[in-house]
Amino acid sequence: MTAGEKAKAKIEQAEGKAEKVVGSAIGNERMVAEGQAAKSTGVAREAKEKMKDIFKR
Repeated sequence: MTAGEKAKAKIEQAEGKAEKVVGSAIGNERMVAEGQAAKSTGVAREAKEKMKDIFKR
């Protein structure tokens, strides 16, 4: 996994989690859903990069 892609995945996960927490705190369901979606995108990106690394070997 390239360092840039790994960092991008972790940043997406952190931003998504933060957005989800803020949305929950203020009672904004849409913000919670968008935060969960961003977090899931980061997790999927990380999984994709790990699979690429496995098949490179």
